[in-house]
Amino acid sequence: MKAIIPVAGAGTKLRPHTYTQPKALIPIAGKTILSFIVDQLHDAGIQEFIFIVGHLGEKIQDYVQQTYPDLTTHFVYQNERQGTGHAIELTKNIVGDDEVFVVLGDTICEYDIQEVLQSPYSMLGVKKVDDPRNFGVATIDEEGFIENVVEKPAIPKSNLALVGLYKIKESNFLYECLQHIYQENITTQGEYNLTDALDCMIKRGAKFQSFKVKSWYDCGKKESLLESNATLLKKFGGNVNDFHDFKDTIIIPPVSIAAGCAISNSIIGPHVAIGANTTIQQSIIRDSIIGSYTNLDEVVLDNSLIGSDASVKGLSRSLNIGDNTEIDFG
Repeated sequence: MKAIIPVAGAGTKLRPHTYTQPKALIPIAGKTILSFIVDQLHDAGIQEFIFIVGHLGEKIQDYVQQTYPDLTTHFVYQNERQGTGHAIELTKNIVGDDEVFVVLGDTICEYDIQEVLQSPYSMLGVKKVDDPRNFGVATIDEEGFIENVVEKPAIPKSNLALVGLYKIKESNFLYECLQHIYQENITTQGEYNLTDALDCMIKRGAKFQSFKVKSWYDCGKKESLLESNATLLKKFGGNVNDFHDFKDTIIIPPVSIAAGCAISNSIIGPHVAIGANTTIQQSIIRDSIIGSYTNLDEVVLDNSLIGSDASVKGLSRSLNIGDNTEIDFG
C-alpha cells in the first residue's frame, strides 16, 4: 500500500504564517502537522509515500528528505489548484495497481488504523459534526455500507462528515472515475473533488465502509490550531529536555520545548510549544505556539501564534505573527 498526502494548499486561513511556511509544516505540540500524519502511517507499516506539493513545495520536500531519509518518497507538483480530485489524478503513474491510503495534509485524527488497513473493503473516515455543509458528507445504508457521498451539500442528508481519510483498494477504479469527472466536467465550487470521484465509484458498484475517528484535530486556523495544540499536549504530555538549564524559570506542564532554547526569568505554560533555539527572557507565555530561532523579551503572551525568526519585545498582546518578523512595542 502507498500513502498519498496532498499538501499543495496555500493555507490562506493561517496567514501570515503560510506566506513563508507550508501549512503542513506549521508546528503543533512539538512536531509539525505533517509529522503527525507520516509517523502515524509509518508506525502502521506503510513505507512508501507520495506527497502532492505546490505552494512552497521545495520546503516540504527538503523537510521530508531530512526527517525521513529511510522512507521511499515521491513528490508530485500540482501547479494549478484545481481541487483534490485533480491532485490525486497526478499520482496515477506512481500508484500503478497498488492500494492507496489518502490522508489530507491537515488531517490529524485518532482512529484504529490497523482495523482500517486490514478491512477487506475500501473505507472512508467519518465523524458527526453539527454543521456538515462545509464538508464532504456520507450517507450509510442498513448494512453499514456507504450509499453516497456529496461534497459541501446545501441540504445535507446526514451529519457524517468526511474527515480526509480514504483507504481505497481499487485504485484503477478510482483513476477511471477521476477521468470521468474530468470528461463530464463535474466540479464543486469550480474544483474537481475527490468526493465526486468516490461517489462515481459507489454508483458503479464499489463497496465502501465507514470508520469513525475518535478525535479530529482541526489545524485550519489560528484559534483551532491553538486548541488542538493544547489537547495534544495534554494527551502526550509534552516534551522538555531533561538537561535544560532555564534560570529562574517556572515550567507549568504540559509544554514542549525543543533543543537549544535559552529561557530565563520567565513562566512558561501551560499548553505552550516552543521551537528550537528560541530565546525567552522575563516573559509569561501560556496557550501559545512559538517558532524556532525567535526572541521574546519582556512580553506576556496568551493564545498567540508566533512564527520562526521573529522578535517581540515589551507589552502584553494576543498576536498572530508570521516568520521573519520583528516587533518592538518599546
